[in-house]
Amino acid sequence: MYYKFSGFTQKLTGSSPTTAYNPQGLKQGLPAEPPTMIFATPTKVLTGTGATVEYYGENRVPELQKLFQKPDGTPIHLKRGYPDRLLYRTTMALTVGGVVYCLVALYIAAQPNRK
Repeated sequence: MYYKFSGFTQKLTGSSPTTAYNPQGLKQGLPAEPPTMIFATPTKVLTGTGATVEYYGENRVPELQKLFQKPDGTPIHLKRGYPDRLLYRTTMALTVGGVVYCLVALYIAAQPNRK
């Protein structure tokens, strides 16, 4: 008995030897046709320099290097002031809240069923 994969039922089904040896989409005796080229049309070459993107902002790297390398005892993740403190405290609050939630869920899961 010969088997082939059925695309409809997503299972192996019985089949004849010719269909088992020739997968779906491949027919015996037909010559293979070359696929059509996607880029059959010639490409257009641009002349001139074209549009270039320039950055008009100021370079803040030296300023930030001075800020982050200042030996004031502040941790690096809190050097930029209030926004860093807010982000740090929010992250810590969510972390502590997640740990408490997990511990409560484990406690509830450890309790025997009451009937």
